[in-house]
Amino acid sequence: MESTQTSAKSTGAAAEKYDGFTEEERSAMKERARELKASTRRGSGAAKPDPESEVLAKIAELEEADRVLAERIHEIVKASAPALSPKLWYGMPAYARDGKVVCFFQSAQKFKARYATLGFNDPANLDEGTMWPTAFALTQLTAADEARIGELIKKAAG
Repeated sequence: MESTQTSAKSTGAAAEKYDGFTEEERSAMKERARELKASTRRGSGAAKPDPESEVLAKIAELEEADRVLAERIHEIVKASAPALSPKLWYGMPAYARDGKVVCFFQSAQKFKARYATLGFNDPANLDEGTMWPTAFALTQLTAADEARIGELIKKAAG
């Protein structure tokens, strides 16, 4: 007699199709690939666009809530750590030292999240004991938040 039962695994697989990356993640990777291609072209003597202008243009494209946050973060970074260079990183504003991204802003709309993110990468000098935060959720910025971010940016830029 043949079994007419199907395994739970095969039934679940059809219901839970997984392609690996979300559409938003694939889009971010494509943006990063374009950024890398553009940076190699810049080295060949082609006209070099201003990275800060590119960051400001990307910020201008954001939805209002994210745009307001990104504009303030940009201003805080410029004032707190003028040595950090603005650049696009995965299609979002980022700030680098010696070409390595120290901190970045990720809009809520980028990955359909409920909050924007201010994140710090490994080159950030935020080490404090054996554990420290590397990202902060942002929904709005108060004066106290801005002061704290300014201090974190100064410390991260080292």
